[in-house]
Amino acid sequence: MISSRTSKKLTFKAQTLATGMALVGAVLLPQLIHVLGKALGVGTALGGALLPMHLPIILAGMMAGPFVGGIAGAFAPLLSYALTGMPYINSLPFMMVEVCFYGAVAGLIKNVNMPLMLKVLLAQIGGRAMRAVAVAIAVYGFGFGGTSLMSLLISIPEGILGLALQWAVIPVVVYAVDRKAKE
Repeated sequence: MISSRTSKKLTFKAQTLATGMALVGAVLLPQLIHVLGKALGVGTALGGALLPMHLPIILAGMMAGPFVGGIAGAFAPLLSYALTGMPYINSLPFMMVEVCFYGAVAGLIKNVNMPLMLKVLLAQIGGRAMRAVAVAIAVYGFGFGGTSLMSLLISIPEGILGLALQWAVIPVVVYAVDRKAKE
């Protein structure tokens, strides 16, 4: 069922702008969190807890659709690595898959009639599931020892604060933008 959120197709210029904004947010927000983590004496652990790269990508998918969310999600970890060295190289390809799917899934379900919080949850599950598939292929298919499926299980309770932050922030932002657009 499609909701009243259906919107006109975004122009190429609007999609390009949305992709650029999502990329900037997905690179800058983690760096701010890492600086804060360093100041608090917890290093990069704060990034693992708050999941700052995920938020702007899921939001981009919800606001601008699967193409923008998927492209921004695929390139955000790569751009961040090129500029900052984060995420670490052994997790880079897996993050590219995961964050791409966060944005793409969020965009694919953006017009489905369901609560926004459920949409965020489904995007989170979709991205994490695809990361698990990518890790399983790398570990069991290619013998890659740089990561494990256990690391995915550990990351869920570690990132629960970030998940909750996404559940709280993304629906509020989407609702506010939709409301403003109707005025």
